[in-house]
Amino acid sequence: MGTMHRRRGLFLITVLLRIFPPHLSAQGPPPSSEPAPPPHHANAARTPSAVSETTYRNSQFAFTYKVPFGWVDRTQQMQDPGADPQKSKLLLAVFERPPEAVGDTINSAVVIAAESVASYPGLKTAADFIAPLTELTASKGFQAVGDPSEISIGITPLVRLDFSRDLGKLTMRQSSLVLVRNKFVVSFTFIAASADELDELISKLSFNPQKSK
Repeated sequence: MGTMHRRRGLFLITVLLRIFPPHLSAQGPPPSSEPAPPPHHANAARTPSAVSETTYRNSQFAFTYKVPFGWVDRTQQMQDPGADPQKSKLLLAVFERPPEAVGDTINSAVVIAAESVASYPGLKTAADFIAPLTELTASKGFQAVGDPSEISIGITPLVRLDFSRDLGKLTMRQSSLVLVRNKFVVSFTFIAASADELDELISKLSFNPQKSK
């Protein structure tokens, strides 16, 4: 795949790096004179149940993610109004605290997106997504941690890539899980302050059995 094709997609990472720009500091942007909008909790508008408030379910790609209680949902705000839903979909973008809020710790996050396989000529498996994902992530100051690996969540196989970025006294850690499903590359990216926290966030992801077609 040529560079143009590799950079044309990567909707997930492009969206994520709008939140974590190259000049990122752990504190986030300076405080604004305008009051911040009230946090919108994941799925809060969909049901009053305390349990389902923190659970995201996606039937198209047959997975469930249990959002940590109290996290804020920025999925709507991060949508690209010009995006073609047949080519790219931002499914979920949740944060430990609002991205605009000042803080002195890593703002943990989970961003899930899907991109049409057709955006990557020649892509057939999740492993084919490793090179473009690694290239763009590295261009934003992240370094690969170890080699890509194959993991399974339940009976669902995925490719896992880990990265880190030095922020002075803190280290931002990123893990991306990838699979190809229903003609889309589905990417699950987790941001945290430690490897243990990454594993905890990943443990909240589960897959539903897919019906035979």
